[in-house]
Amino acid sequence: MAKAKKEPAEELETSVPEASEDAASEAEAWKDAALRAQADLVNFRNRTQRERESLWGEVRADTLTALLPVLDNLERALEAPCSDECYKQGVELTLRQFLEILSKLGVAEIEAMGKPFDPQRMDAVMHEESDEADESTVTQVFQKGYHIGERILRHAVVKVVN
Repeated sequence: MAKAKKEPAEELETSVPEASEDAASEAEAWKDAALRAQADLVNFRNRTQRERESLWGEVRADTLTALLPVLDNLERALEAPCSDECYKQGVELTLRQFLEILSKLGVAEIEAMGKPFDPQRMDAVMHEESDEADESTVTQVFQKGYHIGERILRHAVVKVVN
């Protein structure tokens, strides 16, 4: 027997549901891919923002740490004997201005003299025996320490009572 030939309209009716299902699944796949790409972009932006903020903090701390020897030298210059009062006043003004700038940037000195020894903020380079001070008390500061918030720029170098 000869097969009955389908009319073109019948062929169209059977292929349309299959085509629409394929198109729907393909559209869903594209939508899913677009949502994933959008989520990846948001994650990338957040990650780079966190990295930028972290890097800024590190660069700032490194820069300020590099400037601390200048502060030490200005303080030493004030302690040195000087017969020229104008020169000494100029050094005082420079030191005061430098300290104001550091303060505005959030740099603070680590209070050490007469305080209990804190190994997180201080380095003990000498120990002494004494009945006048409590045990583990700082009796002398050789080099001041500085911090920004909880971040230590430089530890205080101290002498401690055993």
